[in-house]
Amino acid sequence: MAQTLIQNGTIYTMEDGDTVFTGEILVEDGKIKKIGTRIPEEELSGDVEVIDAAGLNVMPGLIEAHSHIGLFDFNGESSVDDANEMTNPVTLSIDARYSVNPQAREFKAAYSHGITTMLLTPGSGNVFCGLPFALKTYGNNVFDMSIKAPCAVKIALGGNPKGTYGERNQLPMTRMGVAQVLWDTFRKAKDYMEAKESGDHPAYDADMEAMIPALKREIPCKIHCTQHDMLTAIEVANAYGVRFSLEHAWGASNYIDEIVESGCDVCYGPIGTYRAAGERRKVDIEAVKTLDERGVNVALITDSPILSEESLYHHIGEAVREGVPYLRALRMVTINPAHVLGVEDRVGTLREGKDADLILVKGRPGLDTDASVCKTMIDGKVIWQSVS
Repeated sequence: MAQTLIQNGTIYTMEDGDTVFTGEILVEDGKIKKIGTRIPEEELSGDVEVIDAAGLNVMPGLIEAHSHIGLFDFNGESSVDDANEMTNPVTLSIDARYSVNPQAREFKAAYSHGITTMLLTPGSGNVFCGLPFALKTYGNNVFDMSIKAPCAVKIALGGNPKGTYGERNQLPMTRMGVAQVLWDTFRKAKDYMEAKESGDHPAYDADMEAMIPALKREIPCKIHCTQHDMLTAIEVANAYGVRFSLEHAWGASNYIDEIVESGCDVCYGPIGTYRAAGERRKVDIEAVKTLDERGVNVALITDSPILSEESLYHHIGEAVREGVPYLRALRMVTINPAHVLGVEDRVGTLREGKDADLILVKGRPGLDTDASVCKTMIDGKVIWQSVS
């Protein structure tokens, strides 16, 4: 029975009420056993390892709700793209786990900067890109690292699928073509599901099978969209009653009421992208504050390796600069994305019974420019610590 006692740290539980206090955390067999101002002696075994966190902040491991690391490789001799099976606008059933290289150096960059859980997603070259999954960032085997697969159905609207198929003079080469593929695929999937349920036994279709959990609201659709494409996403998703998140969501400030009414999640970012013609012309970070105040579950995303993993700190800071209270911004990289991924029962807050994924930080990430992670713990094991 391995135990670790973390003492004297300032604990950010990220539970409701934004509890912050000086206290102790007892970790046992990979889980948080006890948390409080002081752990009773009778809870401790004889060989407990003690970590003194005096002067440090103890937080849940950070969560990145939209990443492609291990799928894109921008660091080798040539650029590798294993995230896009761009052979058909609908590749719904492909599983991102089979493309991820667990040795990609971005994983170390993630956990050394306190990111302990990520959603890795295929796309966004097709309209229906495939199946994302959630994993812990430390390990050698993607299937052992995985904690939920699939997490969602990945869908992409706008410029990406237009760019893929427009060059081939093939549907969808316009936004209305993308919408047609969206409507047709949802309709076919619903018909397929209803035929199965009625006992008609339709011919097996892997893509339609992959859509059934979304139609049953067991997993959400993650819909890459910006600007007025968000209205298309909301219309189709609501028509079929699916749970969904708007991914990237630049231009959300134009459609606050529609987003709030839809009940969707928003995964906003990356915020460090340059403002350009087309989809990136309105990078409206201020929308994050308004959406949060209106009750929308907002997560901040880097789209790594499009931006570096550690730029998640900058996203927190930019949210604060736009007026989001610090603890609310910190929720956007902890418990909020845990809800998006459907893993809030395991990670995202410091609570007894949850996975012991936590970080010891000098300073406050996103608020203090010199903030740095001193230790990262995943499943109760210190998997990284700074040398200083």
